[in-house]
Order: sequence, then C-alpha cells, then structure tokens
Amino acid sequence: MLETMRRHGITLAIFAAFTTGLTAVVNSLTQNTIAEQAALQHKSLLDQVIPPELYDNDIQNECYLVSANALGNNLPHRLYLARKNGQPVAAALESTAPDGYSGAIQLLVGADFSGKVFGVRVTEHHETPGLGDKIETRISDWIKVFSGKIIKSDHDQHWAVKKDGGEFDQFTGATITPRAVVNSVKRTTLYLKTLPEHLSSLEPCGEKS
Repeated sequence: MLETMRRHGITLAIFAAFTTGLTAVVNSLTQNTIAEQAALQHKSLLDQVIPPELYDNDIQNECYLVSANALGNNLPHRLYLARKNGQPVAAALESTAPDGYSGAIQLLVGADFSGKVFGVRVTEHHETPGLGDKIETRISDWIKVFSGKIIKSDHDQHWAVKKDGGEFDQFTGATITPRAVVNSVKRTTLYLKTLPEHLSSLEPCGEKS
C-alpha cells in the first residue's frame, strides 16, 4: 500500500514538474508575440485620436505622466506627445469622467494645443448596456462626433448636451453618460491648451511603474 502511494506520488510530482516546465516554455515563446500585439493595438488606438499623418515621431515612446484635477482625479494619467519635425503639435491624453451613471469612464482624448479635438475613444466604462454603452464605437458612432470640434474657452456654451443648451446629442433615456463624457473631453482639451508651457517639466512614464 505504501509502495503504491509512493509510486503515485512520484508520478504526480513528475507530471507537475513537466506541466510547470511546459507552461514556462510556452510563456517564454509567446510573451514577445503578446507584447507586440498589445503594442500594435495601442498604436491603433492612438491613431484613432490623432491622425498619423500629423506627426513623425514614435508617439508611443514619448510618454509622460501628468496629474491635474481637469483630468477627473489626481492620479497620474499618461500623455503621448505628437511631434512634427521635432516640434510638439498635439497630444493624446488619458482622462477620467468621474460622474458617469455607473461610475468612472476612462477616455483617451487627442487634441492640439489650440483647442481642436482630433478624436476621442472610451477605454473603460461600466455604463448600462443598451443605454449608456452607446459611447462605445462598437455600439454607435456617437463618440466620433468630437472629431474636428473646437473649444474656445471654459465658457463655450456649445460644449454641452442639447438638454443643457449645447450641441451634443444625449441618448434616449440616458443623459448622464453623454453629459459626463462631453464635460470630461471639454476639461481635457482645455488642459491641453495649457500644456506647451509645461512641456519641459513633464515626467517621463518610465520613471514610475
């Protein structure tokens, strides 16, 4: 009986060692591919909010951390700086709309430094399916309405949903979600207008994990 249990134990130990080793080998062989695919998806997202023809630098590797109340909270947000011939022309900035219907909505906003928005995408949300989830491009094109819009100042009355006197559509049965997104894009774009004077003091992303 003890001999049988010992043999089974040895067999299980060998099997566990084999599967652990196999998992390690597979992970080693695939991690570079996974990282490459993630980088490609991220680049595609950046190109959706800043047209690639506007810049010629490696925007993914020109990443900085910024913190400002205008971005929805005081946590560090990633900013990707676009340059043309060495000169800053635009940026893609992570932002948070803290007042969504079901919690915070995470955004990526691309704009230049004069108040022109190139594109906006939602990167994370918990809004109600069938109502607030229309902020996703796979559900509707609503989020694309920001492309080409210009904000002049914090008092620009156009930057609000129609229910509040602005020009942006709200959703049937759901006003809180689009209102939160519009306000967040507005604050983020206004913040980007102030960015050029702070470029020299930005903290590179690599300095924090």
